[in-house]
Amino acid sequence: MTTGICAGRVAVVTGAGRGLGRAHALAFAAEGARVVVNDLGVGLDGTGRADRPAQRVAAEIRALGGQAVAHDGDIATADGAASLITTALDAFGRLDTLVGNAGFLRDRMLVNLDEDDWDAVVRVHLKGHFLPLKYAAAHWRAEARAGRMPEARVIHTSSGAGLLGSVGQGNYAAAKAGIVGLTLVASAELARYGVQVNAIAPAARTRMTERTFAGTMAAPEGDAFDAMAPENVSPLVVWLGSAACAGVTGRVFEAEAGRITVMEGWRPGPTADKGARWTPAEAGETTLKLLAAAETPQPVYGAR
Repeated sequence: MTTGICAGRVAVVTGAGRGLGRAHALAFAAEGARVVVNDLGVGLDGTGRADRPAQRVAAEIRALGGQAVAHDGDIATADGAASLITTALDAFGRLDTLVGNAGFLRDRMLVNLDEDDWDAVVRVHLKGHFLPLKYAAAHWRAEARAGRMPEARVIHTSSGAGLLGSVGQGNYAAAKAGIVGLTLVASAELARYGVQVNAIAPAARTRMTERTFAGTMAAPEGDAFDAMAPENVSPLVVWLGSAACAGVTGRVFEAEAGRITVMEGWRPGPTADKGARWTPAEAGETTLKLLAAAETPQPVYGAR
């Protein structure tokens, strides 16, 4: 595995013990990257540590002829995130690509959503993206200031829930929307240090989706194309993590089956300017006219 579009690069993938993260880690290795496989090994709801999936995936990569090391620290803590970056530098001497993927679910309707379930989900998804980014960015800034300008890449994992909302997933949707905002800020702030930052909103079969959307996510019988296989998302992630995507930053992509979509976010629509302060009645009348001229928003997932 010494050739490929990521040959010579070092990629860190969080939540890489199963599902999408595992698929990404294997795909990076297949394209020549040396990989740090991070996974805490918790259950679907973020509790327990029953096994060591990071070690298994790292061993799987090595068995295929690649280079990989495992990291099972909690990347939603400062110490865990810092050690993640240190692991890459100690093992391979460099860091080129960071993929944020770790997460779990605690779905509830808002009126039944406990504060602990809110905090836990926002912590792992949003803080778990921020802290590894912070320590990776500090390394890349130091490299740039030392005259070694990186070709660094960051790929964050948002969700359709973060872009459109999802009934019963207020905590998850809020965290995933926050990841998009973080991505846009990081893209703007880190460009001077040779860092490109993008996000994906994938749809694939994982522990988090195969229960909720069992029918949609089920693997087909026979040789039919497995549209929901997590491996379908990884080629885009690997390309975004390579030097080949030069100039692509601050973007959000949906990736599902054989489809890639550039998502276009908030931008001004119909507008009116009185040039003076509105009365409430005028504001209401004008707003209704603007809404009539605006595009109908996409529905929230699960809305009836």
